Order: sequence, then structure tokens, then C-alpha cells
Amino acid sequence: MTARRDDDALSWDGDDDPTLDVGADLPRTPVEERVADAAPPAPPVTREPAVVADEEERAGLGNVALVSLGLIAGAYLFFAIGWFIAGLRLQALGGLPVASVMLTLATFAAAAAPLVWFATAFALTRRSATWVRFAWLVAGIVLLVPWPFIFTGAI
Repeated sequence: MTARRDDDALSWDGDDDPTLDVGADLPRTPVEERVADAAPPAPPVTREPAVVADEEERAGLGNVALVSLGLIAGAYLFFAIGWFIAGLRLQALGGLPVASVMLTLATFAAAAAPLVWFATAFALTRRSATWVRFAWLVAGIVLLVPWPFIFTGAI
């Protein structure tokens, strides 16, 4: 290989442009003088708190909040699976004073409850502060623990 070919690999078209040199003396355009009868500059615009809140909302959640939200969503998913398994175990026991159709409906309702709570809390706290959203989500975790699954264990 030649030295010229190696140099070509490390250069771009326009690298020899004199305007890219840091110390280059460029001709400067004259600054236009202010006209005496020109309008005065506009006063600085102050932003209203509602505008600031909208911009913060558009900025989205931080990294810690997103990871926490993912962990909470995973807990809700595991709770839904736990309620479903617990309902299937109760159906397998038999001898319950509830019709099998009602037990099936109750199983699906119990399995859907954590998912519905998560979606509802997430949607209704959209414009609230982040701590309010997490408070409702943690309250759902406390309320929707699949106790039948926990008490019976992995039989």
C-alpha cells in the first residue's frame, strides 16, 4: 500500500477548506448599524407554571422511574399468574359449594384484577406527579397479593 492511499482513508472531501482552519483570517462582514427609529427589543417572555408542567410531562420519566415502573409491572404480571394458578387449584379440589362456571369466572376475574389495576392507575395518574402514580401502583401491589397461591405453596 502506498502512503497516499492511507492518507485518503483518513481524509474527507473538503478537508483542505481554509474556513475550517482555527486560526484562519476570514473576511468579516460589517455589522449593520442600528437605525434610530427601529422598534426597541421585545421584553423577555416569562413562562407560566402550566407551560413548565407540560414541558416536564413531555420530557418523560427518568431512568430510575422507568426501571421501577418495569419492576412494578412485572410484579403485577406475576400476581395475575398467581391468581390464575390459585383459581385452577381451587377448581381441581372440587367439592366447593360454588358452581364450576362461577368458579371459572371468578378465576379469570381474579387473574385480570392486577392487570386492570395497573392499567387504571397508570392511565388515571398520567397528569399527576410521579410519586402519586407510584403510590397508587404500590397500593395495588399490597392489595392484590395472591394469598391463596402463597398459602398453598407450589403443590
